[in-house]
Amino acid sequence: MNIPPETGAGIAPEVEAGEIRLNKSIEVRTPPRDNNDPRNKQRQGNQPRRDRRDIHGWVVLDKPIGMTSTQAVAVVKRLFQAKRAGHAGTLDPLASGGLPIALGEATKTVPFVMDGRKRYRFTVCWGEERDTDDTEGRVVHTSELRPNADAIQALLPQFTGLIAQVPPRYSAIKVQGERAYDLARDGEVVELAPRPVEIHELTLVEQIDNSHSVFEAECGKGTYVRALARDIGRLLGCYGHICALRRTLVGPFTENDMIPLEQLEALCNRAASGEGSLADALLPVETALDDIPALAVTRADAARLHRGQAVLLRGRDAPNSSGTVYVTVAGRLLALAEIGNGELIPKRVFNLTGLTASTGRNERD
Repeated sequence: MNIPPETGAGIAPEVEAGEIRLNKSIEVRTPPRDNNDPRNKQRQGNQPRRDRRDIHGWVVLDKPIGMTSTQAVAVVKRLFQAKRAGHAGTLDPLASGGLPIALGEATKTVPFVMDGRKRYRFTVCWGEERDTDDTEGRVVHTSELRPNADAIQALLPQFTGLIAQVPPRYSAIKVQGERAYDLARDGEVVELAPRPVEIHELTLVEQIDNSHSVFEAECGKGTYVRALARDIGRLLGCYGHICALRRTLVGPFTENDMIPLEQLEALCNRAASGEGSLADALLPVETALDDIPALAVTRADAARLHRGQAVLLRGRDAPNSSGTVYVTVAGRLLALAEIGNGELIPKRVFNLTGLTASTGRNERD
């Protein structure tokens, strides 16, 4: 895997297709402040400043329905008073489930999570196609036909493996410099080219009734589950759209790693009152690097890598492989590096000074 430049690594991606409404309860609007008003200066002097902190690790939020991914990052960042935060893969407001949020130095590992597999459980409502391919959109096609389980099962092999998929018109893909969803909202006809995506597994889990079917899909980067519902509905001749969606896997993070927002808020409140630690809510930064080999180095070599200098690999314990590794010293994450031509070349160095995950959380539940 090529490691992207460090600049901007922790920035949350643009919102995607379903994000066309905001949860009003999360937005707080305040009137503009007149900095020349002496009353404001007095109020500022009376209020303690909330300093941002160096916090490093992953929080896998069980995102509630109705919240955008960007809002979720803002809430978690505020709860932890963290200096930096970003998420690894947009989840629409309609959807619930795993939203991995990187804090501090974990933002440098976001690409490794985004490149991993994702698993979804979703319900398709038959009989209507909508312009957003979910319940929030406008109805554009209808049908009185309804598919049975045999007809659905017969089509699923066509949507398994490497397939060409046309992204939803309401998606974050750029068209001549503009987001597709912005063009679609302005009434413009958006024609998006098909692109290859990989569906590792697609299963019909349950036929709830004549008009609703439940599926599970495990897929690679860039797959739109909404587009799956749209395309299956078209082939069946009955049309369809997503009416429920939950993400159960993102890269190395499973449902066992997820923490509901209410539980996270309670934990942070207890920590603020001295009854617990924020570290208990964190997974280590290196959790995102589960699929990458680890390489331990001496303290002397660690000092060179920390300065951005390459280390010569020699001796009987020198690795024969090449490629990306994550480097540790005394059991602590130090850097992402490349092995090549007998050298260990640092690509991204971690500075884990501050709050990190509890020691026990290095052992995955």
